[in-house]
Amino acid sequence: MRTRKPAQLLLAFFGDMVMDRHDEPVPAPLMLDVLEGADVAPATTRATLNRMAGRGMLTRVRKGRGIAYGLTDTGVEVLREAAVRVNRPRPFDAQGKGWTLVTFSVPEGQRDLRHRLRATLTWAGFAPLRDGLWVAPGDVDLGAALHPLQRELPPGSLTAFRARELEGFEMGDSVGSAWELDSIRAHHLDFADEWRETPEPRGKTPALTTRTALVADWLALLRADPGLPRGYLGDSWPADDSTAIFRARRRELAVPSAREFDARVG
Repeated sequence: MRTRKPAQLLLAFFGDMVMDRHDEPVPAPLMLDVLEGADVAPATTRATLNRMAGRGMLTRVRKGRGIAYGLTDTGVEVLREAAVRVNRPRPFDAQGKGWTLVTFSVPEGQRDLRHRLRATLTWAGFAPLRDGLWVAPGDVDLGAALHPLQRELPPGSLTAFRARELEGFEMGDSVGSAWELDSIRAHHLDFADEWRETPEPRGKTPALTTRTALVADWLALLRADPGLPRGYLGDSWPADDSTAIFRARRRELAVPSAREFDARVG
């Protein structure tokens, strides 16, 4: 398996196996086993779980003699927004026509908020077009995308509006400068190479580990590809192939991974 960040794996695990499926906190040893099968050391997983709890994504509770983690309301909001695109029938198609533009200004003293805002915009399909001006294809539901951050954003710090192309000022050159299309294509091809066949099972929870890694890679691909109109992408764009591969592997892993999960959490 490729190297993956532990936070990405944990978000994939909670989003695909826990949210709306399991109401109780999940024992930490299960997550340690899942991530260890993906080459993440247990100490690293523990530290990541604690950081996610400190940031308000997870709750940390004692369960018997051990520790368990569950989703907070904020964690559910973040993962539910992500699930909309994960499960969309055509996840790499722009939603609606035209473009959504955003400009924002966050004070220097709030660098963490600025970083999270940029990460949120990137996930929603935005890329910087000019200094301070970000653009995304289609009709982005910005309210839903920014909901977890809205309480922290200073009043008036962000302005958004919709736009359409004018004749003689088409977006072709701007698309090529805002998004690295060759890099996006490479992300799709790497995903296909990794998942066209199911990898060899590994670890104490082989199906659950593999499913978690699959969803983590899918989230990374969704972040890389904003869903640009196909007219800008040339022939043989690989997004449909990636989607078919993801769904096939997810179907294969659904029953054995759920069986492993249930056997550990009861």
